Order: sequence, then structure tokens, then C-alpha cells
Amino acid sequence: MAYKIEDGCISCGTCAGTCPVEAISEGDSKYEINADVCVECGACAAGCPVGAIVAPE
Repeated sequence: MAYKIEDGCISCGTCAGTCPVEAISEGDSKYEINADVCVECGACAAGCPVGAIVAPE
């Protein structure tokens, strides 16, 4: 399971810049994580200024 970006996302793009495998792209209302590419490293969650990215369950 990949990390997930929740509705609290402010579309700042910080997460996309921290992802080492470029699994994050801008969606319609928030950024989205491509689960097929995500390596679950947590860099995006650590860099999110509003805590909108959660670890897989």
C-alpha cells in the first residue's frame, strides 16, 4: 500500500519535490500518489507542511 494524500492537502507541491521516485503529481483538487510507483519511503510525509500525507495501514 502506498502513502495517501488526504483532503487537508493545500496543493503546495512540496511532496512532489521530495519524492525520490517521482510518484506524486498534481491532481484536480490535490496532489496524488501513484501507488504503482510509490516505494513507501516516507519522504513526502516528512516534508508535508500541513501533515496531509498518511502512512499505509
